[in-house]
Amino acid sequence: MIALARFQVEGYVRSLRVLHPVIVVALVMVLVLVQGPGGPERIKLSVGTFGDVAAFMFPIWAWTARALLDTQPDEQRALSATAARHRWTPTWAGLAAAYAVNVFLGVIVLAIPLVQALQVGAPGRAILAGCALSVPVAIAGTLLGAWTSRAFIPDPGVSLLALLGGATAVLLLGLGRLSWLSVPMIEWLRSAHDGPDRFLADFPGLVLHLALWSVVVGGAYVFAARLRR
Repeated sequence: MIALARFQVEGYVRSLRVLHPVIVVALVMVLVLVQGPGGPERIKLSVGTFGDVAAFMFPIWAWTARALLDTQPDEQRALSATAARHRWTPTWAGLAAAYAVNVFLGVIVLAIPLVQALQVGAPGRAILAGCALSVPVAIAGTLLGAWTSRAFIPDPGVSLLALLGGATAVLLLGLGRLSWLSVPMIEWLRSAHDGPDRFLADFPGLVLHLALWSVVVGGAYVFAARLRR
């Protein structure tokens, strides 16, 4: 599985598709994140930035996962499935490759908020929680992108619309009574901007919510991908 995942990452990098999310992340870092928090609430603002980053990167991570999974031609995907020792290997390898690239993007975009939080003296536990929040959020974004990949939606235009619609649905569901069905984006944004103490108190619940959502959506994805092979 590791070899197959590495192969997909190398194909994604060599095709230069990796430049698309990297450029977007770089623009956000230069135009938005460079302007560090200031004033009497600089600590509160610095912790809130971690929530903002996770919310902004969620659709970027989904977009990246979709692009990586679509890089491999259909013929090559069929050959990989045939050569794999286990029937689940190609599916897990694709998810692992997409998540690895997303983690790389997350490390890049979190560099500036991390330095800024340290400079203003934010609590260490809040900084660690802010960085750790991106780990389960990246998993959720990867799974959303995987569901809109060419393996499920062959038409590129429809696939893009499905990606945008899925990201929008996640946001809208989080605003109503069915928020438990969605990624808790509104919750982590509100919690992060309420200050370090509130964020640390809510962090375990947020991670649990993200984990349960990812298990359900990821399990359905693996099962559906197996049926299509």
